[in-house]
Amino acid sequence: MADQCVLVDVVGVGLNATDTIIRLPHFPAFNSKVEFRSSEVLPGGQAASAMVAGAKWGLATRYVGKIGDDAAGQLQQREMQLAGVEAHWAVVPNCRSQTAFILVDEASGERTILWSRDPRLELLPAEICREWVVQSKLLLVDGHDCAGATAAARWAREAKIPVLVDLDNPYSGVEGLLENVDYLIASGDFPARITGGPSLLSSLPELKRRFGCRVTAATLGAEGVLAWDGSTFFYSPAFAVQAMDTTGAGDIFHGAFAYAVVRGYSLAQALEFSCAAAALSCLASGARGGIAPLGQIETLMRTGRRHAPAFSQEQLESLGSPR
Repeated sequence: MADQCVLVDVVGVGLNATDTIIRLPHFPAFNSKVEFRSSEVLPGGQAASAMVAGAKWGLATRYVGKIGDDAAGQLQQREMQLAGVEAHWAVVPNCRSQTAFILVDEASGERTILWSRDPRLELLPAEICREWVVQSKLLLVDGHDCAGATAAARWAREAKIPVLVDLDNPYSGVEGLLENVDYLIASGDFPARITGGPSLLSSLPELKRRFGCRVTAATLGAEGVLAWDGSTFFYSPAFAVQAMDTTGAGDIFHGAFAYAVVRGYSLAQALEFSCAAAALSCLASGARGGIAPLGQIETLMRTGRRHAPAFSQEQLESLGSPR
């Protein structure tokens, strides 16, 4: 396999999931009944969806993940093939692939996720070929399977390949992973959960100091994204759209950031591009239904309306010079 491995732009190592998207007129109250609007079975998962987005935007992408030998696993394989992503699968016999039921509030587009994952689906270091990782220009991991993600990140670091991580929880072993990460882009509450800092203005610099990342950042949903590069805070407000379904917006944000790094964007440009791609992803159902063409993303960047900023210029200037 290693002899046949070709150089790709981005390799993603991590989760895939098969989502049942259930659209509701409103979120149900306890002990109530609600007639749902629609139900669809669609592919998702953090690293997997990011690789599909990169492929749609013209990158050569590779995905490494694990599935069961069920219909959901076959769906994942088929969708990767259709998207033009080079995929490498560890398949567990007599095992159900990761699945989720996602309840989407029709009025706001916000979602609640109910998920299940068999422990046998953990992607282990022995199931990842080093050449799949080092024959790339950037590695994206999501950290759910920390041992596998850490091994891949170490191989990338040894080969001087930048590592981007998408984290939403402080999984066991995450500190070892973070020591090998260049771009940490986490959910909004992650920095404080790791550092105990009172705000992102203190916890993002602390994460960079502690782990040596090139950039530490937090995505904030409708409030955009805040990043720290060691001397400067970069803040990009979110674009205002009428969301249909926010499922996968963070996955597409990370796929867009990977695209921006490979294409040589500045940090400010990368954050703005990623915010625009994430916003447009909310206009369709499912994690991958709203992956917009590059032209549409660029148009939104030029003409789109932004949500009110979550951070003032004075706040950012207190610890760094905003750009």
